[in-house]
Amino acid sequence: MSKEEKEIKVEDANLKQEEQPQTTEANNEAASQEDTADNMQQEETAAEPAQTELEKAQAEIAALKDSYLRTMAEFENYKKRTLKEKTELILNGGEKTITAILPVLDDMERAISNADKAESLAQLEEGWELICKKLHKILEGMGVKQIDTHDADFDVDFHEAVAMVPGMGDDKKGKIIDCVQTGYLLNDKVIRHAKVAVGQ
Repeated sequence: MSKEEKEIKVEDANLKQEEQPQTTEANNEAASQEDTADNMQQEETAAEPAQTELEKAQAEIAALKDSYLRTMAEFENYKKRTLKEKTELILNGGEKTITAILPVLDDMERAISNADKAESLAQLEEGWELICKKLHKILEGMGVKQIDTHDADFDVDFHEAVAMVPGMGDDKKGKIIDCVQTGYLLNDKVIRHAKVAVGQ
């Protein structure tokens, strides 16, 4: 073998040795890229359920917010409606009572206009008594009752003493002697105490 051939062989061997590390490095780099790709794919796969859970949570929050806003709107409407009904009740609450009493007022007006045509005072008194009875009947229909004071014991829950009458005897002590002003109950609740004179 000539000297030149030997030199060419040595150079080829050197070239092969230089190529081997490059090939190994290339292989290592390719493997590293594959590992990175695998890792990225695993991270994406793990991120998908997290993304789905986040979307579910956001959807739930949106639904709750919508429900809350609707409830608040309904409550505001309820408050406005209740306030309106209460105002109407205050303004027009006595309508039923007034409507029931109007016929009595009509009777009184007729009695006044016909008073000069009456033949006797007895007829006038009878007419007024009829009107008074009619009014009492209407009030009773609405739950209004007179507080009984006839020969009753004085009771601060129902009576108001405006006078004390001495010398009435022991049997009249603490008893109602006279009723100065009639008291009334509305559905068993005192709306006006009876003003009475009580024996001492």
